[in-house]
Amino acid sequence: MSTQIRPGWMEKPKPLTQAAKAVALAVVVLLVLVPFLVIISTSLASQEEVVANGGWVLWPTDPTLDAYRDILDGGIVTSALAVSAGVTVVGTLLSLACTVTLAYALARPDVFGARPVLLLILFTFLFPPGMIPSFLLVKELGLLNSYSSLVLPVLVNVFNLVVLRGFFQGIPEELYEAARLDGAGDWRVLWTIVLPLSKAALAVVGLFYAVAYWNSWFYASLYLESDKWPLQQVLRTYVVAGTGLTDTTTGEGTVNAPQTIQMAVLVIAVVPILLVYPFLQKYFTKGVLTGAIKS
Repeated sequence: MSTQIRPGWMEKPKPLTQAAKAVALAVVVLLVLVPFLVIISTSLASQEEVVANGGWVLWPTDPTLDAYRDILDGGIVTSALAVSAGVTVVGTLLSLACTVTLAYALARPDVFGARPVLLLILFTFLFPPGMIPSFLLVKELGLLNSYSSLVLPVLVNVFNLVVLRGFFQGIPEELYEAARLDGAGDWRVLWTIVLPLSKAALAVVGLFYAVAYWNSWFYASLYLESDKWPLQQVLRTYVVAGTGLTDTTTGEGTVNAPQTIQMAVLVIAVVPILLVYPFLQKYFTKGVLTGAIKS
C-alpha cells in the first residue's frame, strides 16, 4: 500500500510554526487593541489624572463620564453627530439607489450606449476633478452651505459601481430570460430577481458608502459654515487643531478641548462604525471578489 505524499501547503503545521503564528497574532491584536484601550481609558479619566500621567491613561483609577457629559451638554458635538448621522443615512440610501440602477443598466448587453457611458465613468476615475473645479461647480449649483454639497458631488463611486456591475453580470442569463418570458419589465427584474440575489454585494457597497460619508470631513471644510459641520470636522478641530468651537446652543464663548474631551469625541466618532462592521464582515469576500472577477 503506497502512501500518497501531500504537498507542503497541505501538511499539518509543526508545533513551532503554530506557536510562532500565535505569537505573531497576539502581537498584532495588542498593537490594535492597546491604542483603543488608551483612547477609551483617557476619555474616562479625570483631567487631573491625565495631566499627572503625561497626557495618556492606560487604566483610569477613578473612571468618570464627565467628558461625555460636557460633550452632550455643550450642543456642538450633539449637533455634529446628528448632521453626520443624517448625511450618512440619506447619502448611503441615495448612493445605493443611483449605483444599483446605473450598474444594472451597464451590466445588460442590450442597453444602447452602455459601453461609451462606462468608459466615460472610468475616465472620471482615472482623472478626478481638482479641488478648485469642484468648488466652482458646487458654487454655481447653489449648494454652498448646504448638506447637499456633502452628498451630490460624491453620489456615485466608480469602484462601487464596477463591483456591482460585475456582480450583476455574474447572475445567470437564464434568470433574465425566464423573467422576460413571464412578461417582467426591467424594474420588476431588478426588484424581484437581481436585488435579492445581490444582498452580499449590496451590503458591502452600502458599508463602503456609509463609512465614506461618516468619515468625510474635507468637503465640509470647503462647503459648510462651522455651525453645520459634521462630527468628523468637529473631531478634527478638537484633536488636530486643539481648539474649541463656538457653542451652537448659546452662540457665546468656546468649548475647551482638553485631552479627555478629545478622546471622548474620538470614541463617539468611531463606535457607530465598529458596531455596524461586524454584522457585514461576512459579506466582504463574497461581495467584493465575486463582483471583481467579471468586471
